[in-house]
Amino acid sequence: MKVRLACIDMAGTVVRDDGMVMDAFRSAISYAGLSGAELEVAVYYAHETMGLPKFVVFKHIFGDEGRTASALACFGSLIADDIKKGRAQALPGATETLQELSGGGVGICLTTGFSPGVQGLLIEHLGWEKLVDLSLAPGPDLRGRPYPDMIWKAAIETGVEDIRQVAVAGDTANDLRSGWSAGAQVVVGVLTGSHGREELEQAPHSDIVASIADLPRVLDQVAA
Repeated sequence: MKVRLACIDMAGTVVRDDGMVMDAFRSAISYAGLSGAELEVAVYYAHETMGLPKFVVFKHIFGDEGRTASALACFGSLIADDIKKGRAQALPGATETLQELSGGGVGICLTTGFSPGVQGLLIEHLGWEKLVDLSLAPGPDLRGRPYPDMIWKAAIETGVEDIRQVAVAGDTANDLRSGWSAGAQVVVGVLTGSHGREELEQAPHSDIVASIADLPRVLDQVAA
């Protein structure tokens, strides 16, 4: 069945963050009051759960709403500053892949664990506004990964008739779990981000590729 929609994660999949995300996690967790061994445990947890909505990660770490909100605000501010400084850059082949997919009639939805504001700033910084049909971020009315909600919403918003016409690509195990739970035909792990091959292979998937530049080839094989 031909793929009509690609739901693609951002940081680590099409965007090189140069350690930006984990640096922001560490600073935000420290800002909200953890230090020493507690800080290191929390940072480890943040890395292991990459792909989850950031507010979910902070809520698990801190428990109380006050420190969660404080850490989340600090994290968002740091990421926004890094984006404005040019620290976030497109991974090699990312822009070309989005162009190829769009030109071939495949809709593109960029998904993220960032807030909608940070996601919008990142898309604008990369100049991808005209390449992307839809962008989705988790929030009070939309569960993030590993739930399938963003993928289902993307399919509905873009008029996809069959969830098997959707491909999902991401660099974390939670990206893959989300795509598999949604029922996507193609669920691709990308080896340019937070999780390595071993971690991705432990999650349900159809393919694991070196970079997002390999995604068009995977979709061509599906259509053949």
